[in-house]
Amino acid sequence: MTSQVRGVQLARLLGQWHALPGRRRSPDYAALAGAVRGLLADGRLPLGVRLPAERELAEALKISRTTVTAAYRELRESGHLASRRGAGSWTMLPGTHRVASTGLWTPLDDRDMIDLGVAALAAPPELLPAARAAAEDLPRYLGGAGYHPTGIIELREAVARAYTDRGLPTSPDQIMVTNGTQHALDLVLRLALAPGGNVLVEAPSYPNALAALAARRARITTHGLAVEEPGWDADLLLGGLRQARPKLAYLIPDFQNPTGHLMPAALRERVVATAHAVGTDLVVDESFVDLPLDGTVLPPPTASFDRHSRVITIGGMSKPFWGGLRIGWVRASAPQVQRLAAARVGVDMASPVLDQLVAVHLLADAPGIVAARQAQLTVQRDALLAVLAQRLPEWRVTVPHGGVTLWAELDGPISSALARAAEEVGVRLAPGPRFGLDGTLERFLRLPFTLPAADLVEAVGRIAAVRYDLDRGGRSQWREPAVIA
Repeated sequence: MTSQVRGVQLARLLGQWHALPGRRRSPDYAALAGAVRGLLADGRLPLGVRLPAERELAEALKISRTTVTAAYRELRESGHLASRRGAGSWTMLPGTHRVASTGLWTPLDDRDMIDLGVAALAAPPELLPAARAAAEDLPRYLGGAGYHPTGIIELREAVARAYTDRGLPTSPDQIMVTNGTQHALDLVLRLALAPGGNVLVEAPSYPNALAALAARRARITTHGLAVEEPGWDADLLLGGLRQARPKLAYLIPDFQNPTGHLMPAALRERVVATAHAVGTDLVVDESFVDLPLDGTVLPPPTASFDRHSRVITIGGMSKPFWGGLRIGWVRASAPQVQRLAAARVGVDMASPVLDQLVAVHLLADAPGIVAARQAQLTVQRDALLAVLAQRLPEWRVTVPHGGVTLWAELDGPISSALARAAEEVGVRLAPGPRFGLDGTLERFLRLPFTLPAADLVEAVGRIAAVRYDLDRGGRSQWREPAVIA
C-alpha cells in the first residue's frame, strides 16, 4: 500500500517555501513546486508517497487551491509527480535519474560527480592478494553446507583476538559475523527492541541507523551533541537516560558519525553504570574505532565497563578496509550471540564463506593496512581543513582526531539548499537534516575526507562558488533532462 503524507505534515516539511522577494521573484506555484523537489532531493520526502489532495494542501498552507493545482502540474511536467484520476498523486523521479547512495537523486551519467555523500575509502592494495589467498583456503569448507550463522571460526577468533588486544577479553563464542555493521544493527534491533520501543540516540547520528530505528517504529529520544569537544554533555546524557528510561540507547563513542567526537573514558563508565541502573541496553557502534589520527590514544572500549551484559558492540570492516567487503560483527555475551543467531536464520542464514576468508587475511595484515589508512586520512583531512579555511572561512569546523568526517557549522540554515545547488555543479553532499529528525540541522553539513586531496580541493571550490550564488538571492531553476535527437 502506498503511504500518504497529510497536508499538515507536508506543510511542516515545506517550512518557508515562498519565493524570495525582489526582481527575480518567481510565482508562488513555481516556488511551491521547487520546494517539493527540494524535499525529494535531500531525502526528506520519500519516493512513492501519495501527496495530499489539492484542497487539503491549500488549506494547510493557507493559499489558494489554484496555486497548489499549478504546482502539482509543474511537478508532473518535470517528472516528479504521477497522478491518476481517483487515485491521487504520488512522488517519483524523472526517468533519466536514479536515487544515489545518499538518498539524493542524481543523473544517471554522473561520472564527473565528486561524491562527498559517502564517507568511505577505496579498497586498499592488499585486498586483491587477500582475495587470492582466501580462494586457496576455500576448498576445506566445500565439503559442508556452508551455513555458519555465527560465522566461520577463523574469523570469529580473529575478531575476538582484536578485542582482547584492546583490553577487552573476548572469546569467539561472543562474536557473531554479519553482512556489515548495518546488518549487525538490524539484527540487534530485532532481538532487543519491540516495535514502538523507546530508544535514545545522539543528535546528529548515522542516517542509516535512524532508518533502521524508524523501521522498528521506535520512539526516539535524542541527546544533542555540541560542536566543540567533547561533544556529549554528561549531565544531559545521563539525565536523559534516567528520565526516559529507554529500552535501548544507540551510541557512537569512537569518532562519532558525523561529528568525529571521541567520548572520554570517565563518561563511558558513567553511561554503562547508568544504563544498568535504569534497565537500558547499550548498542555501541565502533565503525571508526580503528582510525585514530594524530597519535590519539583511544579510551578503553565501552564494553570493558560492563559487568551485566548491558553493552552490545557492533563493528565491521567497511571504514578501515573496504565497504564492498560486507563483513561486520556483533560482540555480546555468548547467550546473546546464540539468540541473535536464532533470529538471523529467518533473515539471511549466514554470511558468505569466501568473504569471511578474505576478512581473515586482511585482519592478519591489519597493522600495516590501518597505518597506511591513517597516514592517508591525515593528509586528506588537513587538505580539506586548509581549503575550507581559505574558501569558506565563515564556516566553523572542529578538527576531528579520528574517523573520516568533518561536521561543519555553516553560516546560515542553508544545508539542503546548498546540497541542491552543489549537485548542479557536480558535487554530491549529504546535508545536515539527513543526520537528524524532523528536518533539523539545516546549519550543518557533513564533509568526509575519504577522497584524494585534489578532489577535496576541487569540491570545496565548487561549493564555495554556489554558496556565493545563494547569497545573490536568485533561486536556482530545476534543469530539465537534456534531449539529444
